[in-house]
Amino acid sequence: MDIALSEEQQLLKDSAERFIERDYPFNTRRRLVETEEGFDRAIWCQFADLGWLGLAMPEDHGGLDGTLADTAILMEAIGRGLVVEPYLSTVLLGGGLLRYGGSAEQQAALIPPVIAGETLLSFAFAERQSRYNLANVETTARKAGGGYVLDGAKGVVMHGASADKLIVTARTSGDSRDEAGISLFLVDGNANGVDRRGYPTVDGLHGAEVTLDDVTVSGDALIGAAGAAYPLIEWVIDEASVATCAEAVGVMAVLVDASVEYLKTREQFGAPIGSFQVLQHRAVDMFNELELSRALVHRAAAAIASSDDATNRARAASAAKVQIGQAGRMIGQQAIQLHGGMGMTDELFVSHYFKRLTMIGTLFGDADYHLKRFAALGGSRGTEG
Repeated sequence: MDIALSEEQQLLKDSAERFIERDYPFNTRRRLVETEEGFDRAIWCQFADLGWLGLAMPEDHGGLDGTLADTAILMEAIGRGLVVEPYLSTVLLGGGLLRYGGSAEQQAALIPPVIAGETLLSFAFAERQSRYNLANVETTARKAGGGYVLDGAKGVVMHGASADKLIVTARTSGDSRDEAGISLFLVDGNANGVDRRGYPTVDGLHGAEVTLDDVTVSGDALIGAAGAAYPLIEWVIDEASVATCAEAVGVMAVLVDASVEYLKTREQFGAPIGSFQVLQHRAVDMFNELELSRALVHRAAAAIASSDDATNRARAASAAKVQIGQAGRMIGQQAIQLHGGMGMTDELFVSHYFKRLTMIGTLFGDADYHLKRFAALGGSRGTEG
């Protein structure tokens, strides 16, 4: 389907796709994932020059004050390029928490260097026992003088080993799994007591296990009010969920295009395999799932951008995650099958796109989790947003 874009959005789409096609070939990505950090800081600075890092940031601090609908357009291009730079962790998660919850002083100190490509952020929220429950936090923060002392461990912290600043969830009151009592803290990545173990993930990105052992932070490291961070966390995660769904649309588009092209060129029994009707039907099913996914993701992004209601945001995000989870599995598996055994090899780019698509399907909750969440929120298909 055609998505109605404004003139500015069309310019963003064209410039992003042009950059990915011209300056971010797959061989560049293949080289970057083998490096220690897993991305290129020079390319990150190019993102800053293009205005990508400021797209979702407030205009008062040098950003473009774009909406989630704008971000979705960029994220689809990022998905097409299978970009490994820390856009999700720094701009969407870390930047989102600062944008919606940071004090004027915190925003003034951190948002401009983020936009300039000088500061990397990472959101440390997941713990070993938490799975998809954002309220399941056992890391603690106890008052000490005018500040706090943090203790605990965080897992799968996206680009956590490279981040200059970590934004950490910690419990200042309440029991594990209570939504009340969770606070957010800015922690220097090299602070005493912070131990970070980085590693590559299966999709070529990088994560880290972070341990906090008697980490002291000042009182002004607290983001928002003590014990009241859960609504902010849920807000930012919902927006990031829709943004990664848009990334998944870009990934799926490449897989559909590659599969169709392969059907046209691969011959069997003296004819292109694309001439076999059963394979044509598979390709059509893949295309239909892609277009349905694109439409729903853009609808969800627009709904969130135009609503201040937390329930509406949650319904829109979960609806998009369910569709992307189901469509991504179908398109990814079909792409691998249509390419035969070579579809599973590292030498063929299709396998790398399949891995990223699989990871997006579980990020921030899989399709089963979000289907239950959507139902619990009183949603129904066709009415979300």
